Amino acid sequence: MPKTAPLRPSRLSPGPLLTSLAGLLREWLPTQRWFAGKGRPVMDLALLSVTELHPGCLHLLLQAGHAEQAAGSGSDEHSVHDCYQLFLGVGETVPAQPARAVIGRAAEGPLAGLMVYDALQDRRSTALLLERLRTPGVVGPLRFERDLGVTLPAGLEPRLLDAEQSNSSLVYGDRYILKVFRRVQPGINPDLEVPWALARQGCDRVPAPVAWIRTSLPWGATLGVLQPFLPDAADGWTRALQALDSGRDFIDEAHELGRATAEVHLALAAAFPLEFQQRHHNGRLAAGMTRRLEAVARSVPELLPHAPALRSAFDALAAVETPRPAQRIHGDLHLGQVLRTGRRWHLIDFEGEPARPLPERRRAQSPVRDVAGMLRSFDYAAHARHPWRPDWARRCRDAYCGGYADEAGWDPRGEPELLRAYETDRAVYEVLYEARHRPEWLPVPMAAIARLADRQPLGARRPQ
Repeated sequence: MPKTAPLRPSRLSPGPLLTSLAGLLREWLPTQRWFAGKGRPVMDLALLSVTELHPGCLHLLLQAGHAEQAAGSGSDEHSVHDCYQLFLGVGETVPAQPARAVIGRAAEGPLAGLMVYDALQDRRSTALLLERLRTPGVVGPLRFERDLGVTLPAGLEPRLLDAEQSNSSLVYGDRYILKVFRRVQPGINPDLEVPWALARQGCDRVPAPVAWIRTSLPWGATLGVLQPFLPDAADGWTRALQALDSGRDFIDEAHELGRATAEVHLALAAAFPLEFQQRHHNGRLAAGMTRRLEAVARSVPELLPHAPALRSAFDALAAVETPRPAQRIHGDLHLGQVLRTGRRWHLIDFEGEPARPLPERRRAQSPVRDVAGMLRSFDYAAHARHPWRPDWARRCRDAYCGGYADEAGWDPRGEPELLRAYETDRAVYEVLYEARHRPEWLPVPMAAIARLADRQPLGARRPQ
């Protein structure tokens, strides 16, 4: 078969096709940064959807099961099944590209003897993918759609970014970036829904969607979003570390970042309905935080001595009877989710935490959660350089909250119980993550845990 010949329909049947791919994917999936079960064996596979995008390129929605250890459960494991999006090249040879693109040669089934590779690392396939987005239409269950008010040029050179963890991104001609969601859940992805709504509000702090991919099988889901690329931008984490390395303050940038965050929050409050919480909402929120604390303390013994004082932060939240109205927020805000171009900040990546269920990520929440996430990020940056600069982090936190207050008309530090609870909850999550994945970083959240257990968050102030 020529390496770009169309596959016969019999070769596209999920059952026979999986016979060819199962062995290769069981070995390849755990090595990918976006695979949730890294380091754990793939227990079972099921093909939910197969579409030939063009000769020699298959689009797959694949359900993969792997073992997962629950927080606080010791060695107990449970089975997790996630749906993943794959673009696979199939041919007699592999096009010139990085060796890491190769998945392997199929030994049996309808693809026996053919090479299988990651088509997102193949220039021809990614160039044709842009053409699909330029000309909206339907390919099997896939829907390619775009904003017809935007001119999308042809022939832009594609390149795959290496930096991402949970998704894959392609840059076209340094003008557009296509985020391909690797873990797929039913429903519209917030990274399409939110930027689109903000664009309708005239908020230019977030790049507006230009084109996107959806599927109708097995359920309506967002598969990818194309947005303008900011080629000269640097992310906030990089900018913060550069400031630390040069010995300069980051106060002006932090203040402007606070203003940008508030501007986006105000636009979100106008774009989506507000939710006025019931009287006992804070109690339920605090109970959930307490359960997470107790589960993580069972897994990470270093947390145990601080647990009683940390619980007091959640008890204080539960005692607040009048919660602020909830709204749509970013959901996973930190210095890596913001870009600086010139003197202007932009917010990106509204997907939220990919491991969380989609309805949870789309839920209205307090904007203080985003603020707390950024405050924790300043702490991380200060710890990333030696010696640790807690004074630098404190000034950044104050400047950020001050900038937020200037734009929003209210100061997150004026709600100390809510801010402390959200920051504590975030630090508890960080403790579990670092203990499991980066033990050398565990002292960073543990320093915050000790501070939060002892007093108000850095930069916090009670209303006069």
